[in-house]
Amino acid sequence: MCPNRFFSISLKSAWSLSDLPPPPPREPEPEAEPEAEAEAEAEAEPGHTGASAHTGTPPGCDDTTSPPAPLGTHVPTRTQTPISSDSAPADLGTPAGDSKGDRQTAASCTMSVTSEKMGLSLTQEILSHLGLANKTAAWGTLGTLRTFLSFSVDKDVQRLLRAITGQGVDRTAIVDVLTNRSREQRQLISQAFQERTQQDLLKSLQAALSGHLERIVVALLQPAARADAQELRTALKDSGSAGDVAVEILATRTPPQLQECLAVYKHDFHVEAEEDIKSETSGTLRDLLLALAKGGRESYSEIIDYNLAEQDVQALKQAEGPSTEGLWVLILTQRNPEHLVRVFDRYQRCTGHEWEHTVRNRFHGDAQMALLSLAAVIRNTALYFADKLHQALQETEPNYQALMRILISRSETDLLSIRAEFRKKFGRSLYSSLQDTVKGDCRPALLALCRAEDL
Repeated sequence: MCPNRFFSISLKSAWSLSDLPPPPPREPEPEAEPEAEAEAEAEAEPGHTGASAHTGTPPGCDDTTSPPAPLGTHVPTRTQTPISSDSAPADLGTPAGDSKGDRQTAASCTMSVTSEKMGLSLTQEILSHLGLANKTAAWGTLGTLRTFLSFSVDKDVQRLLRAITGQGVDRTAIVDVLTNRSREQRQLISQAFQERTQQDLLKSLQAALSGHLERIVVALLQPAARADAQELRTALKDSGSAGDVAVEILATRTPPQLQECLAVYKHDFHVEAEEDIKSETSGTLRDLLLALAKGGRESYSEIIDYNLAEQDVQALKQAEGPSTEGLWVLILTQRNPEHLVRVFDRYQRCTGHEWEHTVRNRFHGDAQMALLSLAAVIRNTALYFADKLHQALQETEPNYQALMRILISRSETDLLSIRAEFRKKFGRSLYSSLQDTVKGDCRPALLALCRAEDL
């Protein structure tokens, strides 16, 4: 029987066992002769209890006879059972599967492989029958802000309306609602507020608030793509932060997020982002940002191409002339991050110093800073953001714009990882650092996004 068919039948039986008709009465079997019983016991496999009791890999199911993978192919580590002379069949001339035991072993082997492939889909099907399956799935994130399970759009609209129209502005209520709802839920609140009051929630909150808290609320209520587009536009028009912020947005967003950001950029500002990059930047920085904006980076594959890694290392070692900057940009913006980490490691082994050391000697100004930032993203994105947050907190006046942008944009992605890297590198938690440095009415909002202390 086909393994897939076997599992589909078994699964159907598990869910609708009561719907099956009763089995027909079995006819009494004639008594077996003593000699036949002895032969049957000799043929039976000890410990074999059928498919339902099968665990592990039965004898003969190891795949050590599989052909070797091609050179350069990454093969996941897998425990294999070595074949010894003791386990070899006594008669090599006997065709496999001729005996009853061989057929049972082959069936068990097939079921073992099939169950491995079907395990995930089986689990998903079982979870789909549970009432909380979709809700609890939201907790499988490294973000600090998750979908609020007891979400009630009507209650949130009423609470925000009271916070705005009551005696004095209730900033605590506003922060509590907006920093405990996912971006999708905040969009639903905005739509419901508009339908019930005929007023725009964002404009109402802007009229009630000011300063850094107003900017936080605006960023929380906007779609992520619009917030990124505005940050990118501001950075490109400010020559002092073009490379820093532009690399952050263009290099850390997923391809769909980047495409949506660029589409919103064109819609809101009536110009392509690439055109602003060309007009506001120059040289290697311009080429780097344009390449990142195209989103042409190779996707990760499980194939490790050691030859290509060695070719990239040699190309970077030889790219020392003034007209070779394009090669650096090409490799850093086209290769997938896993490949580039191998290139960085191989480069250090070949030259005796880190790749970043060469960048500092080879490039200067905005181009150097952008290339170093991109390398930091490739090596460890969470650590890259931890460094940026620490830098923003160490300035004479905290860089509130950077703090708000990073905490909001990463709150549903990987802020837990960023917190861990911050604690590991700087010896204190991000939460404590924010508590000690941030002042004003935006402090509760930023602490709420960070969420908790890391002990």
